[in-house]
Amino acid sequence: MGGVAETMAAVGLSVALSIGPGAVGVTSAAHLSQSSVQPSIAARLGRVPYIVTLGDSYSSGEGGRWAGSSNVTSSYGDALGRTAYFDNASHTAERVPGCHRSRSDEAYIGHGVGGLDLACSGATAATYTTDGGDFKPGLDFFRGGAHRVGQALSLQRFARKHRVGMVVVSIGGNDFGFASVVEQCVTDFLTSPSWSKDLCSDDASVVHHFAHKHVATVRTRISHALTRVRRAMRRAGYADASWTLVVQTYPSPIPNGRGFRYSQAGFTRQSVGGCGFWNADARWANRSALPTINRTIEAAVARSGIARVRVLDLASAFRGRRLCESGVGLYEEVRLRSWRQHRAVNKTEWVNQIRTLSAVFGPYQVQESLHPNYWGQLAMRRCVRRVYHHGAPRSGTCVIAGKGLRHGEPRMRLR
Repeated sequence: MGGVAETMAAVGLSVALSIGPGAVGVTSAAHLSQSSVQPSIAARLGRVPYIVTLGDSYSSGEGGRWAGSSNVTSSYGDALGRTAYFDNASHTAERVPGCHRSRSDEAYIGHGVGGLDLACSGATAATYTTDGGDFKPGLDFFRGGAHRVGQALSLQRFARKHRVGMVVVSIGGNDFGFASVVEQCVTDFLTSPSWSKDLCSDDASVVHHFAHKHVATVRTRISHALTRVRRAMRRAGYADASWTLVVQTYPSPIPNGRGFRYSQAGFTRQSVGGCGFWNADARWANRSALPTINRTIEAAVARSGIARVRVLDLASAFRGRRLCESGVGLYEEVRLRSWRQHRAVNKTEWVNQIRTLSAVFGPYQVQESLHPNYWGQLAMRRCVRRVYHHGAPRSGTCVIAGKGLRHGEPRMRLR
């Protein structure tokens, strides 16, 4: 989803979250034949197949700078440093400020396959500009000048000159208003006592986002966004059978109530763990909100009528490594001091803390909150590689396959 900052007036804090689902399989660009594309375009395409990621923060790499969290020093988990999101040609700045396209993004599977990240933290199905003036390209053909174009148009332009085999999409979370939902949950946690809990799951502002009418609206938005992706590839000269669309669902970022390692009494759950949810709201998030979002995405895929779409199910991908989950911890809690230590990927969380006051002066940024971190991004990259399947894309559910790293990435398997 995206970095949409909202003011938590009741507690004088600000929380900005971005999130997004999406993954659809595409046939290997390496297998594109001369007959698959217009001759004038085929003549310009190279031999290297590309995977392109589109959508929101869950495909842009938001939060990918940090490999685990610490309340002692940011240096313990700073895997990519201050240039983590610099994606211009000289790696000195962002092409679109705030999109947070990180180097740990899932597009970069390597092994002879090129990658391009066109996603943007905060993106919705359609392009918009925030109240603060930040440009958020959607999955459309918006034209507004240099670097201010819709993601579908960017894909079309890139595909005309490069051999695109698979396009991975994560979209819908921001259309559901997930950032504002999480903000409300944290606000309710911080402003009500344990003996008289104010739950976000029954707040009118939250209920609205998951009402039948709004769900239907979001389903239509996502469906139209996916058809625009297909249109972009057609306009670039590709036959429908010459590439694969992969749509991914969203992973669960927090455990159910009993899975938290911090009590819900007091403020420790947020002040230490950065996961201020009441148990009941956490259960609702996992058992109702997330399934509703993911089912809507799958329904939108069906409604789009696009053939051969692959779906990457990430709902359980972080189970055992989620924010504040028992079994993992902050660096100081698991007695580690660096993300480079061989046990760090097993002992630390794969989701960034919900940052409030600790993000005021940096280096943390509020919009990184509740997003897959460096470990989570690399895990999703492994999942995308499994889906790509040497150029013969397939659907599947991605889960943790074991401890440690394989070729620098967490062990994941597709089932």
